[in-house]
Amino acid sequence: MCALTYHAGRRIQGTSADAVSGGWKELARTTLGSGNTNINVTSIPDKRYYMILRNTLGRSGGGSNGGYQFNGDSGSNYAVRRSGQGGNFGTDANFSDLDLWDANSPQILGVDYLVNKSDKEKLLLSHVNDSNTAGAGNAPNRAVILGKWANTSDAINRIDLNSMNSTTWNSGSEVVVLGWDPADTHTTNFWEELASVELGSAGASLSSGTITAKKYLWVQVFFEHLGGSNPNTLWRFNSDSGNNYANRSSHDGGSEDVETGISHLDFYGQTNDSNGFINMFIINNASNEKLVIGHTILAGASGAGNAPSRDEHVVKWANTSNQITNITSTSTNGNNYGGKSFIKVWGSD
Repeated sequence: MCALTYHAGRRIQGTSADAVSGGWKELARTTLGSGNTNINVTSIPDKRYYMILRNTLGRSGGGSNGGYQFNGDSGSNYAVRRSGQGGNFGTDANFSDLDLWDANSPQILGVDYLVNKSDKEKLLLSHVNDSNTAGAGNAPNRAVILGKWANTSDAINRIDLNSMNSTTWNSGSEVVVLGWDPADTHTTNFWEELASVELGSAGASLSSGTITAKKYLWVQVFFEHLGGSNPNTLWRFNSDSGNNYANRSSHDGGSEDVETGISHLDFYGQTNDSNGFINMFIINNASNEKLVIGHTILAGASGAGNAPSRDEHVVKWANTSNQITNITSTSTNGNNYGGKSFIKVWGSD
């Protein structure tokens, strides 16, 4: 039997005699110390799955897309399907790179998942929050990218994020590559648990409490629905109730809902009559606007005859002086969340 111990920051770790299967581990990272046309991440170990955290901080020399190349392959071996602002998907085939949404904005957060099996084509799923012009008066843009590298003989050992037309990403831009494999037994997980809070009894507020400030945050929330009670849910960071938020979202693939200069974030909708689950990633640098990529599923009416609903969100908090150290959801219409509602927050620098 594996013995477990609990360490600072609520890390769970096996004893030296009983290693436990590892989670997402940082494999490699490149952070630009000055402007550069490329962000090259090399010497990447062979893992079955990669999670890539991509944070670019502006671009010098004008706007232009950027793209991934794997293992230095610049041949016409990439194909991509891409949608911006919830619009129709466009396709590019036989390209020399995996073309990403990477415009000339002050900041972009991309969360990319990549399947890496040497004898299969490599498949990528990416979600993007593009900050757009600075300030809460400008809603962020969003994109979804599906890509593949048609290589069936090599595992990925290098990832290059290349800029086009000699434009350069600014200092501080970075690509972080995390890996996971079924055979992993390490205990050096990238994601450290910062908060795990269950409401316990019905209530109108669900909060992480004070969390340690981290550069990257991963948040998961479950809302238990109480019969006849539809909470009007408002999210805030660090209790900031000023008009410092902007939101772009889509419900079940419908038209974009854009809100700017608002006093809260809209997640979990306004009149929800079912259980809900939220998954979100946040880039949390003190001196930059905080960007959020979020996805919500609402169970809808019970039974397999009733399909769930989905929401897709990109959000920004236009604070450029503080890191997020508290995340709170509050119902403002007198209806409560159920006691099984919970929030979990993981983070890493």
